[in-house]
Amino acid sequence: MKKENWLVIIAGVLVGVAALVLTKLGNPANMGFCIACFERDIAGAVGLHSAAKVQYVRPEIIGLVLGAFIMALAGKEFRPQAGSSPATRFVLGAFVMIGALVFLGCPLRMVLRMGGGDLNALVGLAGFVIGIVIGILFLKRGFSLKRSYPAKLVEGTTLPVVMFVLLVLVLAVPAIFHASEAGPGSMHAPAIVALLIALVVGALAQKSRLCMVGGIRDSILVKDNHLLHGFIAIFLTVLIGNLVQGSFKLGFDLQPIAHSSHLWNLLGMVLVGWGSVLLGGCPLRQLILAGSGNGDSAVTVFGMIVGAAFAHNFALAGNPDSTNDAGELVVGGIANAGKVAVVIGFVVLLAISLLNSRKEATKA
Repeated sequence: MKKENWLVIIAGVLVGVAALVLTKLGNPANMGFCIACFERDIAGAVGLHSAAKVQYVRPEIIGLVLGAFIMALAGKEFRPQAGSSPATRFVLGAFVMIGALVFLGCPLRMVLRMGGGDLNALVGLAGFVIGIVIGILFLKRGFSLKRSYPAKLVEGTTLPVVMFVLLVLVLAVPAIFHASEAGPGSMHAPAIVALLIALVVGALAQKSRLCMVGGIRDSILVKDNHLLHGFIAIFLTVLIGNLVQGSFKLGFDLQPIAHSSHLWNLLGMVLVGWGSVLLGGCPLRQLILAGSGNGDSAVTVFGMIVGAAFAHNFALAGNPDSTNDAGELVVGGIANAGKVAVVIGFVVLLAISLLNSRKEATKA
């Protein structure tokens, strides 16, 4: 096996171990890492939304960006660049986030949920693959957000600097941030431990180019399974870890912070897969690219954070399954506003896909 394949496998195994450790230390079940959920929590912590149960400055996000930044500098791969349709990327980032919060997790959390026995995540995987296939169809039509260009240092360091300042503020004046007293936002591993683990994961993800959407996209588009190995390694590591710990729970109903409204699990992840292909990487990859100097990915991350704020300010996000007073299952899902948002997302992604594809003049 090629050296590059071993690198992405090792990165996948360590990401899986890190997720298991963070969950054991206090993060919500099946949520050792979730880019969408953690960016949503940060959006709440800085006051962009008022959902009291999901507010916390997640050190994992800070660590991922700074870890990628340090590794890119050390490997002489830090290259400030920008200018590839930033406004479009902002909008795509927002809708990818809305789709993820309809499903209640990013592609990384989807894999972690699968490793915990959550069959709803398999429905999400089906939607994710469908979305990637749709994106690939437009790539074959010549879809492009155009090239990026070398930029000044300040452009490439925007997100790392923002994350570093956020870290300093959290350590120096934590009282200025909102923090959940109940719900997922109140469940977290010790901050310093989470930060250190995320620094390592960010560095590994930068070096290995780990990407959830990239693995499936490349496997279908160019028959290259290189990145797919990392995807599989995360799943197998988490699966084995949950089986060993006795925390594996197979089924659809009452999975941790998940709902069994199958249609909207599927459609939410179609939106995520399609949007991520257009962006050139999953939410995790966008953080890593931004840490490596990509200003366009930094804009995408800001779009995701704003999308998370919209999702919770306008009740677009999914609601987990629960039980009523009689102990009967109450299936969660999304409100009508969330359904409308998903449909609007498909319309927006279709418009972006068509308007940024080469005309039929390639008909020849």
